[in-house]
Amino acid sequence: PPPLPAPSAMLTSRGPALCTALRRAAPGGLASFHSSARRCRAARVAVVLSGCGVYDGTEIHEASAVLVHLSRGGAEVQMYAPDVPQMHVIDHSKGQPAEAESRNVLVESARIARGKIASLAQLTTADHDAVIFPGGFGAAKNLSTFAVDGKDCKVNREVERVLKDFHKAGKPIGLCCISPVLAAKVLSGAEVTVGHEEEEGGKWPYAGTAGAIKELGAKHCVKEVTISFPAHVDTKNKVVTTPAFMCETALHHIFDGIGAMVKNVLKLTGK
Repeated sequence: PPPLPAPSAMLTSRGPALCTALRRAAPGGLASFHSSARRCRAARVAVVLSGCGVYDGTEIHEASAVLVHLSRGGAEVQMYAPDVPQMHVIDHSKGQPAEAESRNVLVESARIARGKIASLAQLTTADHDAVIFPGGFGAAKNLSTFAVDGKDCKVNREVERVLKDFHKAGKPIGLCCISPVLAAKVLSGAEVTVGHEEEEGGKWPYAGTAGAIKELGAKHCVKEVTISFPAHVDTKNKVVTTPAFMCETALHHIFDGIGAMVKNVLKLTGK
């Protein structure tokens, strides 16, 4: 058979015929192709941070895993954090409070975001298709008072607004590690997981959180962190959770579990 002409020649010589064929193939003409392309745009995902460092802010490995998996999934990401003081500052080399220090949650979160971060007050459902909350004790200290008050905790006003707004809009919410307590407190009857309900010799050191989740009125679903389905999907409420560092296990298992959560969040956006 004769060789095909160069692509540029095809466009030049057959452009009118190609356009005619496209119009015939697509109801509504070329405009429908353009609108289809717009419908295939990337999911826009907000990531809410709570500082920088596992004991007084966002767990950095979890935040990184969330961002890597969102990038791999083709999502457009914007990070946010509340512009409030941290509950306290922990010296991570000692695991003890640094009594003379005070830090701002937004400023500290900017370390993870490489400076590209906005105040949580600016986060709206109109601008995003989903929202994800990494874990770390900041979720229980800076985004809520769970670390101190347990089932009687209060949730930061902006965090509560965001959770309720995304839920009302039917847009998915992803949470990992300790952060599912936020959904348990704000979204009545939600199904979440923080892993197992017994410590099992230290493998699940924060297993008591499951009991508090039940007391908050949510349903706790036992999940592993190292098997094929380490994320729980509450399809009714579009809440996706995974245990992450609630379990003492290898880092790559944490990474993969967070990947399962992110994948399900993106799937629920329909993008």
